[in-house]
Formats: sequence, structure tokens, C-alpha cells
Amino acid sequence: MTLSTTLGGCTYRFGSLREVMAKATPLRSGDCLAGLAAANEQERVAARWVLADVPLQRFLNEALIPYEQDEVTRLIIDSHDAQAFAPVRHLTVGGLRDWLLGEQATPDALRRLAPGLTPEMVAAVSKLMRNQDLMLVARRCEVITRFRNTQGLREHLTVRLQPNHPTDDPAGIVASMIDGLMHGAGDAVVGINPVSDSVPDLVRLNHVLAEVLERGAIPTQTCVLTHVTNTLQAMGMGAPVDLVFQSVAGTEAANRSFGISLALLDEAHAAAQALGRGTLGSNVMYFETGQGSALSANAHHGVDQQTCEARAYAVARRYRPLLVNTVVGFIGPEYLYDGKQITRAGLEDHFCGKLLGLPMGCDICYTNHAEADQDDMDNLMVLLATAGLNFLIGVPGADDVMLNYQSTSFHDALVLREMLDLKRAPEFEAWLQRVGVTDPTGRPLPAHRLPALPQSLWTLPEPA
Repeated sequence: MTLSTTLGGCTYRFGSLREVMAKATPLRSGDCLAGLAAANEQERVAARWVLADVPLQRFLNEALIPYEQDEVTRLIIDSHDAQAFAPVRHLTVGGLRDWLLGEQATPDALRRLAPGLTPEMVAAVSKLMRNQDLMLVARRCEVITRFRNTQGLREHLTVRLQPNHPTDDPAGIVASMIDGLMHGAGDAVVGINPVSDSVPDLVRLNHVLAEVLERGAIPTQTCVLTHVTNTLQAMGMGAPVDLVFQSVAGTEAANRSFGISLALLDEAHAAAQALGRGTLGSNVMYFETGQGSALSANAHHGVDQQTCEARAYAVARRYRPLLVNTVVGFIGPEYLYDGKQITRAGLEDHFCGKLLGLPMGCDICYTNHAEADQDDMDNLMVLLATAGLNFLIGVPGADDVMLNYQSTSFHDALVLREMLDLKRAPEFEAWLQRVGVTDPTGRPLPAHRLPALPQSLWTLPEPA
């Protein structure tokens, strides 16, 4: 198939499917940094014109990163479900866009289709879509997961309570936990980004989190977001690990730079399953991703950063995780320059992940040297919540004092709940009502009516 077209009297030729994909991507600084972006808007439109006519079948026959060189490519091809793909196998990328926006793309149809789509297919179709298209299709996708509560129900939104502390001080962590719980946050997970990589320290943090949940009989899950090898060691030392965390990327080389492989993730997944700590389900993994990680590791193989990001979702999908979130603006303006690029990337990532069958959340965030501010994050959080986001991050005051970046707060989640009538995980909501934090409609009670939480929640656990 010829990868060329004539528009406005100019002929545009593209040397490969990989080049068409890169040049069809909406403008972002990372692709410019890598030398992959279209030279101008005219070339970008021409690339989209060509991409729209590419048969979906071609993505199964022409790997953007060679099968022999990359275990993520092998995972994508070897796990492809031909039967699930059958309803759309005759379509082009443009035809898939029309199909997804049509009435036949029901939630059930999209659920059945997910195993038949590859990351490259969904990345390609996203490049032809406006923001509203990305939102509409993502909203139709319902991805439900369970551990100690139920995530991803339609018209629900959960919150990761992120009680980070610059010295991993248990008193500071527990104080932030109580703050979040009193704001009705924490149903996605209570997850700490630790300062220390010391395994004994990580074991101690796991015990701190687990004992607070046990004392309060709180139906949620915990996670210490350390490297998977540390978590494996912690489990071997008896740590009460609920979820195994790992950052993942879309190429074997990028994952190698993270110190991981599919074999290592297989081992961690099996170890977490063996603990059997879930009460409602066995989704035990928590993955984070973000556009630009493969480029920052010089491991992108000439593939644009948004397509590399979508390929990371193939890695996540292998393990049926409880949670996946794109940390959309965390790497910095070298990859997503300003609020507009961060917004577009967040909507793309959510769309691609949900279409591939993942329980997608988002850390709606930016670094202080990006051309973005909290108003941009307000806009993105409303767009994503409207599009059916599974969960977002809750940081005290939206300012992470340990990671030194700007995210979203417990109060932001309350705004979204009131504006869009979004509920919490049902088991967690029942607990909030039982202890008197929210009323029967799910609204927080006024401060003067809030109960005094049991002293046991404030009492720090004894050192392990």
C-alpha cells in the first residue's frame, strides 16, 4: 500500500507506517525533541489522511518495533484474539473511528472487542479523533475490577489517597490518611510513594497502612509504590502487601531501563495472588505509565511517544490489574510542553487504555517548570471525569511535598462528585456512612457534625 497523498497541490510521502503514525500525532514537544513530529500542520493533516486509509489488518502484519527485537511486540502479537477482532477486521483506521462513534459500539460490544484490538490500532484511531470523540468512546467503556471493594462502575469515581511524607514519618502519613478519609477519599487505594528504598523501611510502611485499615475495618486496599523487586523481598519478609506496584513502558528496552521484564512481573503477580488478601476479588496489580518514558530512556525505536504509551497498556493488560494510571504531566515540558498538550495526552491515554480493557485512572498533574497551571488541571479533571475516568489522585492541598509536583486534591474530588453526581466505591461509601463521615446521599457531613474517629486510628502501630 502506498503511504502518500496529494493535498493542496503538494505530494506527501511517508517511508513507513511508523512514520505515518508519528506525523499524524497532534503536536507535542516530545515528538519534536525526538525528530519525529510533522514539519507543519499541512504535513500532519496529510499523514492523518493517509492513516485513515490504513487497514487495521496491516498492524498485525507490520510491527512498528520488530517482533524478534522486542518482547512487548511479541506479547501484543501472540496474545491477539482473532475472534474478538472479527467484527472490525475488515475496517480501516478511519472505518474504526466511524464504528466506534456509531450506535453499534455499545458497552457490551466494546468489552467484547477489547482483546481483539492492539495498542497500535487504538493509538492510530485516537490520532484521527477530536477531544470530544475520545471522551464519548471512553465513556462507553466500563471496566470493573475488585480487591476489597468494587472499582469502575458506571457513574462512579474513586480516589487514590496519596499520603506521601518527605521523611516517611508514620505520624505524618497517618495524619494525611485521616485527612483524606474525612474527605471521603481513599476508595481506589491508599498508596504511598516512599522516600526510602530500604526493604525493612518498606515492610514497616506496609504494616502502618495495613493496621490503620484493620483497626478501622476500612474496605479499601493499600500499596507502597516501590520497585517490584523490593516488593517481592518485602513479601518474603512477611509484609502485608495488598497491591504490587510498578511503572511500565511500551518497549522492552524502556522496561529494561526500569529494571523489569515480563518474567519478573509474572513472578510478582503470582506472589501477590498467593497471599490471597483480597476479599472481593483478585486484581492485585497497580501500574503507572506516562507519555515520554520510552523517549527519556532512548528506547522508543523511532515510534512516537503516544503510541509507545499505548503499547505500555499491553504490558498492564497481561496482569488484569486493579488500577492503571497515566501520570500525565509528571515528566515535564520536554515531553508535554503546556496545558493544551497535557490535556490532549490525558484524554488520549484514558481513551486508549479503556478501549484496550484497562481500569484507567489519571494523575492529573504538572511540574512547576511546565507552561501549565491549576486551571489547566481543573479543566482536564472535569473532562476526564465526564469521560468515565475510573479514579484520580488525592493529595493534601494538591501539592505533593515529597515528589514536588502539582496534582489534584481531596477537595477536587468532592467538586467532581457534586457537579457530576459521581459515587464512591459502594463498599467504601457504606463504610463512610456507617462511621458518620457522609450522609445517606454520599455528601460529606458539615464539620460540626463529623464524628470523633476512634482513637485507635490515630495510634501508630508498633514497629514490626
